[in-house]
Amino acid sequence: MADPSKREIAASLAIREATPEDYPEIARIAAEAYLAAGYFEDPEHPYMRQVADVAYRAARGTVLVAESGGRVVASVTVMAFGDGFEQVATEGEFEFRLLVVDPAVQRSGAGSALVREVEARARRAGATAVVLTTGAGWEGPNALYPRLGYERAPERDWPIPGTDIWLPVYVKPL
Repeated sequence: MADPSKREIAASLAIREATPEDYPEIARIAAEAYLAAGYFEDPEHPYMRQVADVAYRAARGTVLVAESGGRVVASVTVMAFGDGFEQVATEGEFEFRLLVVDPAVQRSGAGSALVREVEARARRAGATAVVLTTGAGWEGPNALYPRLGYERAPERDWPIPGTDIWLPVYVKPL
């Protein structure tokens, strides 16, 4: 059976909370997405090991998946200010991290669908904004977020401890 087209994937997407049975597939997608994009070269890099620890994220926030045809194709971790896993959210804000789409289906709409679900959850909770951090040289995310209405908030950028790398922050008021 042939792989479904990106249009078929977009039409059949379902967003739901991840279950522990999804964690290995989420970890695989995250690793492949980060490595395929060239963000990291080694899957054993300390941050890559952190990315693969889906149970850790799920214990501190909500891990959502986009599913198509019974297969997980994308994931994101969302949390409200005060959940303990947020990095840049302030009072009244929601934050999302680790938005990843299986490289085989990128540009299918799965990532955008997950962001819309994060925003819907934030609105239902009475949040005033959604915030996120991404990598400075990450072309895909830095093109996607403005298309979805996110604006750069350079005053909120923050450094990776022990490096001279600063991470850009985006904000979308609700």
